[in-house]
Amino acid sequence: MARPVPLRPGPGAARARLSEILRVDQAGELAAVHIYRGQAAVMRAAPGRERIAGQLREMEGHEQVHLTRFNQLLTERGVRPTLMSPIWRAAAFALGAGTALLGDKAAHACTEAVETVIEKHYAGQIEELKDRDPELAAELSQFRDDELSHRDIAVEEGAREATAYPLLTAVIQAGCRAAIKISEKI
Repeated sequence: MARPVPLRPGPGAARARLSEILRVDQAGELAAVHIYRGQAAVMRAAPGRERIAGQLREMEGHEQVHLTRFNQLLTERGVRPTLMSPIWRAAAFALGAGTALLGDKAAHACTEAVETVIEKHYAGQIEELKDRDPELAAELSQFRDDELSHRDIAVEEGAREATAYPLLTAVIQAGCRAAIKISEKI
């Protein structure tokens, strides 16, 4: 599990940290929506892939619910989204479409890789917020459960059978971790 980030000393530290959490989570959900859109676009165009396209659209719907909630939280709490949003949106769609073009298993490997990083990320935030903001921690727990469900579906669908699975997932996970760090600050 990711370790909670300790608060910096000084006035406004808790608010600054909450802003980082909300900013990065909103960015992550935005990216997730676009990954699934990219994957679904490819799968819809591929003969015999209607079932997988439907799964992807359903998972996108879950991510859209999360994104809508984070958009509300940013507005309610006066937090600006990351300046990287346009880049993340395009990169996420490209990642989704690119892995789907490699085939069903690669698309599922992408989902497993992303959701594994996000689950650990949410777990750290939940631990960090459970006493300071229990309502937000509870919402993050619900969202984490959705992410775990997506990961489990991807594994059941053969994610680990993808060509070059270890390399593919390592690269995707490294990209996710980098995007998290960047989005917290920018």
